[in-house]
Amino acid sequence: MSERKLDRIDRNILRVLQEDGRISNVELARQVNLSPTPCLERVRRLEQSNYIKGYMAWLNPARINANLLVFVQITLEKTTSAAFEEFRRSILQIPEVLECHMVSGGFDYLIKVRAADMAEYRGILGDKLAATTGVSQTHSYVVMEEVKNTNILPIKDNF
Repeated sequence: MSERKLDRIDRNILRVLQEDGRISNVELARQVNLSPTPCLERVRRLEQSNYIKGYMAWLNPARINANLLVFVQITLEKTTSAAFEEFRRSILQIPEVLECHMVSGGFDYLIKVRAADMAEYRGILGDKLAATTGVSQTHSYVVMEEVKNTNILPIKDNF
């Protein structure tokens, strides 16, 4: 499967599983018009071929005291391979950082942070982010309203 293009049924399986990763195989098979055994075989091939990286529960941040969402621009003192690697190792150790992306433009990284409130975020910023070796500057953008938040990728018919 890794070498061939996905067919319509494979793409439909991916669409359905993104919406509901806990769907039963019988219901998934019904929705994609397959019998259960071939459907399960296709799901296993999609998993083995790394189209499906895993399954998880999507938690409500407000219910687990992580309601504050902040995006942070990070600028490093140096833009060398060693500086990037050191920053990468450090950022992986901060559990409140949900995403970290190296970007092009006027700064080096854009990260997404969750915290209980502004007081907790100030601690994360001062004690963890700004204190990371090689960080020269941070800019924080506090989210006032989450308009759209999804991990669902569009599945195009031409791949």
